[in-house]
Amino acid sequence: MTGILVTGGAGYVGAHACKALAQTGYLPVAFDNLSTGHESFVRWGPLVRGDIRDRAAVLKALRDHEIEAVLHFAASAYVGESVTDPRKYYENNVGGSLSLFEAMLEANIQRLVFSSTCATYGRPDKIPIVETTPQNPVNPYGASKLMVERILRDYGQAYFLKFTVLRYFNASGADPAGDVGELREPETHLIPRAMMAIQGHLADFAVFGTDYETPDGTAIRDYIHVSDLARAHVNAVRRLFEGVPGGTFNLGTGHGYSVKQVLEAITAATGTKLEAIPAPRREGDPPMLVADATLAKTGLGFVPEASDLKTIVETAWRWHRRAHPKRLLAGPASVRA
Repeated sequence: MTGILVTGGAGYVGAHACKALAQTGYLPVAFDNLSTGHESFVRWGPLVRGDIRDRAAVLKALRDHEIEAVLHFAASAYVGESVTDPRKYYENNVGGSLSLFEAMLEANIQRLVFSSTCATYGRPDKIPIVETTPQNPVNPYGASKLMVERILRDYGQAYFLKFTVLRYFNASGADPAGDVGELREPETHLIPRAMMAIQGHLADFAVFGTDYETPDGTAIRDYIHVSDLARAHVNAVRRLFEGVPGGTFNLGTGHGYSVKQVLEAITAATGTKLEAIPAPRREGDPPMLVADATLAKTGLGFVPEASDLKTIVETAWRWHRRAHPKRLLAGPASVRA
């Protein structure tokens, strides 16, 4: 089996990617320091506990497991935290990536798929967002990812590194078989926070911004199922093995849902109404982020299969009922930030 090192392989998206790799015949080797990942998520290959900033540890893992390509997910990924602690984001995301790339070069491994983000676009002037949309990140998280993209372009030209950059939009949902789902501390994402509120696990749920220039006043986002994201990463690494040139691709559906629409879908799936308690907008949140996913279809052979809102919400709810079995709140769940 071809060994693929998956940095951040014990995390939400990384673990789904490990499962997809194993199902396709690769051997995923999860490399994770478990600062935010979960050892229980590593089920489809070995776990190497380590930090990507430790070049020697990365190099040892690459050689010990005869790695032939890398999927790079490991990163700090809280937008708000990146504003208050930018040092952490540049050290982990940029410094860690440089350490990883240096180990890859020393081990003569030239294939990489990089997990980037739509946060590199900042507040785009036009929707949907194409890959050539100007990248003007508004927070250190997005800036750190953009820096890594630039490093990859330079390394590709100078050192013949073959890479694909995947900028994805709102990763969501859970493994349909219930093996992996969203499990973070703290949890900052809409769908899991809403479900945790319904289950009685948190009391600070709110809708941030109800006065956007959108049809219902709430922010619109392009939600893509995490299993679809995992398949896209497998497609990307497979094409690198086949000698197809890499590239940069948006991973989304081309369709956006508002916060209110998502909450309505959650009500339908759970049978519990979570009232949309309004709160002020969060600084830096654009009213709408929707991908133009044409290039991913034509250049990556990627078509989402599970990213309709109903499937996203239903798979997430099955995961939360299994992972957080606390008794549901009686009656309507209405909590305020």
